[in-house]
Amino acid sequence: MYDVISLGEILIDFTSQGKNTDGQRLFAQNAGGAPANVAVAVARLGGDAAFIGKTGADMHGRFLRSTLESNGVDCTYLYEDKNHFTTLAFVDLKDNGEREFSFARMHGADKMLTKDEVPEDIIKSGRIFHFGSVSLTDEPSRSATLYAAECAKNAGVIVAYDPNYRASLWKNEKTAKKEMRNALKFADMVKISEEETELLTDETDFEKAAERLIDSGVKIAVVTLGEKGAYVRTKDGGKFVEGFKANAVDCTGAGDAFWGAFLVWFAKFKKFPDEITLENAAFFTNFGNSAGSLCVEKYGAIPSLPYQLNVVERIVNKK
Repeated sequence: MYDVISLGEILIDFTSQGKNTDGQRLFAQNAGGAPANVAVAVARLGGDAAFIGKTGADMHGRFLRSTLESNGVDCTYLYEDKNHFTTLAFVDLKDNGEREFSFARMHGADKMLTKDEVPEDIIKSGRIFHFGSVSLTDEPSRSATLYAAECAKNAGVIVAYDPNYRASLWKNEKTAKKEMRNALKFADMVKISEEETELLTDETDFEKAAERLIDSGVKIAVVTLGEKGAYVRTKDGGKFVEGFKANAVDCTGAGDAFWGAFLVWFAKFKKFPDEITLENAAFFTNFGNSAGSLCVEKYGAIPSLPYQLNVVERIVNKK
């Protein structure tokens, strides 16, 4: 049984790496895409992970498959599309490690995953099914994603959802709100950033946002707060979990490192979300905070995802 089966976008992050001697900007090729990042994070932290998605039949697609496979992620259902190219994202880094994205996705292969390509039996055999909202921006991937989430839900598989809002990929904010909120009905566990609270819940206060998610039927809600840490809420109440000091150079993938770590520890407990206490959830959150703080200290998403030993060491050294 897979600990986590992740579905959604996989793409190339061309990350800004300064300029050459002629003053031309340099970009490094890194594997990315939030659901793919989560799958690798799970695998690096000792979990069994599989990925469902689509690339182009091109050099970037081959690079992405090789990256996932070399990290121990099952890519049986990573499809190649001969008619569409692998999606690209250009990432400009600010001095504090924050990012600005520019996407080349008009004919991107990640949007072309179809409902017929969803491996129902594999999803139903997993422990956790994870998805994000980028695959909800367009058809046919929107229908494929919702169908997969519904299959998981109906089979009693735990559903984890990370909206991961990227404004430039949506027609407008109204559409984004509608589609991102529509997916909440399938979710047992949700992770949002502080910037996404109003989009998902109409609440700007992160504690109220988490409470609103729980009231809507979500069993575990987490709001990540950057370097400050994260706030987690269950049926027992909510708790702020302090973050770790980090020398941030690139925040790409930090939320995915956090969520992958959270899901790995959740899977180890072998319980359902409504059986998890607030203290359990805070423990998972601390592990996630450690993983996220390590991720921001290197460039690129997947290249920066930490291993279990490093995550544990940072937790131990903090005490």
